[in-house]
Amino acid sequence: MKIVRYPHPALRVKAKPVTAIDADIQKAAAQMVELMYRSEGLGLAAPQVTLDYQMIVLNPLGEADQPEQEIVAINPVIVESKGATVNDREGCLSFPGLYQNVRRYKTVTVKFYNLKGELVQATAHDLAARVWQHEIDHLQGTLFIDKMGSLGLSRSQRDLEKFIADFEKDKKKGDLPADMAQAL
Repeated sequence: MKIVRYPHPALRVKAKPVTAIDADIQKAAAQMVELMYRSEGLGLAAPQVTLDYQMIVLNPLGEADQPEQEIVAINPVIVESKGATVNDREGCLSFPGLYQNVRRYKTVTVKFYNLKGELVQATAHDLAARVWQHEIDHLQGTLFIDKMGSLGLSRSQRDLEKFIADFEKDKKKGDLPADMAQAL
């Protein structure tokens, strides 16, 4: 399992709901948690590892030695966004090295299923709320570059062009399937 980089088409797929929490889902969740920590991330969505279903993993503290902060969320939805929006620095594991300000709600309430199949509702604030919003966006094929203002997008243009050029180079070298439909 590896994290794909922009502009990989898996990042734009609208993920399907999980219909059963089976051994494959549990194994993928464990691998995603490990990969999130190895990549020094705070969250990771299934489409970022070319899985087309609605699952995210997160630990807003980003600390592997605090597993009590880990969350595996299946079919997560934001049920309420409240408070002010905050424009703050954000990055993404599918855009290594790119950081720009993105406006997000300060507080969100989410509902999701855990790996035991239990329905959970939680409210998150500040950085944790930002992580939830970012990862749930991934499940809809929405990327943080889609949330940037025009100035942030303009400042990111050179980086985005490099991601595209690297992606095309990897396809030509055979590191990615020439027919990207095979990759999904």
